[in-house]
Amino acid sequence: MTDPRYPVGPFALEGDITPERREGWITEITEAPAQLRAAIHGLTEAQFDTPYREGGWTVRQVLHHVPDSHLNAYVRFKLALTEENPTIKPYEEGRWAELPDTMATQAGVSLMLLEALHRRWVILLRAMTEPDWARTFYHPEQKKAQRLDRVLALYAWHGRHHVAHIAALRERMGWR
Repeated sequence: MTDPRYPVGPFALEGDITPERREGWITEITEAPAQLRAAIHGLTEAQFDTPYREGGWTVRQVLHHVPDSHLNAYVRFKLALTEENPTIKPYEEGRWAELPDTMATQAGVSLMLLEALHRRWVILLRAMTEPDWARTFYHPEQKKAQRLDRVLALYAWHGRHHVAHIAALRERMGWR
């Protein structure tokens, strides 16, 4: 059985980053909101409050986490494109998932947020030049600079990763 924490496998970036690979990752970013919408379609309130694995977040928390995370990524891209290797602000994603807006916000609100965010982000991504992809930001928790092309790959994976959490739960539970 696959590890329920990583239904699409842990993030791994192997091989050269090419324009073709970047285009594939941009396509994944483009499609992620629709895939997340499809993954939660028809769920009941009780199902939204079901953890995707033992000890894991609920579907509701996963759903609201994706736009929270991708908003941070978008801002990090903009900082890296306008400043020289800026130090980004990490955030406590686990604590964000426990804030009242996670429990009180309807799923559609976060889906609309993710859709609008990804539309803006994809416009930015498609306009980036080869030198832009080599720009970096400094992540103080990881204690290293992160290239934007690598960060793009990470967030393409991140969307697939969380959609797969929900899809795998639906499959295990027989939710159609």
